[in-house]
Amino acid sequence: MKKVLLFSAIFVLLSSCGKNDDSPPIPDGANLLFPLENSECTTGVSINDNLSQITFEWEASSNTDSYTLNVVNLETNIPQTISTAATSASLSIEKGTPFSWSVTSQNSDTDQIATSNTWLFYNAGAQVNYAPFPAQLIGPVSGSTVQKSISNEVTLQWSGADVEDDIASFEVFFSDQSPPTSSLGTLDSETAEMDVTVQSDTIYYWKIITTDAAGNTSDSGIFDFKVF
Repeated sequence: MKKVLLFSAIFVLLSSCGKNDDSPPIPDGANLLFPLENSECTTGVSINDNLSQITFEWEASSNTDSYTLNVVNLETNIPQTISTAATSASLSIEKGTPFSWSVTSQNSDTDQIATSNTWLFYNAGAQVNYAPFPAQLIGPVSGSTVQKSISNEVTLQWSGADVEDDIASFEVFFSDQSPPTSSLGTLDSETAEMDVTVQSDTIYYWKIITTDAAGNTSDSGIFDFKVF
């Protein structure tokens, strides 16, 4: 009889534990719709000579009850954010300026979030042609510590984009001083990485200047990393 009661108690305990193991649903990342990636946005509502209101749109994502829109002015790196339960939101942003935007999905039952891809666009202004988007520095991640290769090298990686798709070159600046003023050379638009020689226990700084066919340029801003 005691064995039967003990087995019943264990069964109830396990069943109860199984029910409590249900985890809250984790939100999925949203798919961005508008403004289009690497585009010139011309459909905003003009507010004044400097600003227009743009409505950002994305698809609903699973297991999500709210979204945070994050829009960054790529010339100043100043972000604007807005939270909403809808799949669109409007912001007033500078004309003739490059921006990045992304959406974070959230669920009130969990602390975990999901972030969409990041898209770049130009908010239309009076200019006829546009400078390239600032190069997006991919790796090493800024502020990270990395291991050099057996040949004492680290690979710098970036990506570039342009509304008119006419990037002509990337110039790489790299130094153990900030800002980096030493140019390692100019690469064609098809090349988006470079191996650089490094030393251990040293912090390095780097940036990319992108030039298009019309001679317009953009500055990626400075990234830094430390070598083991």
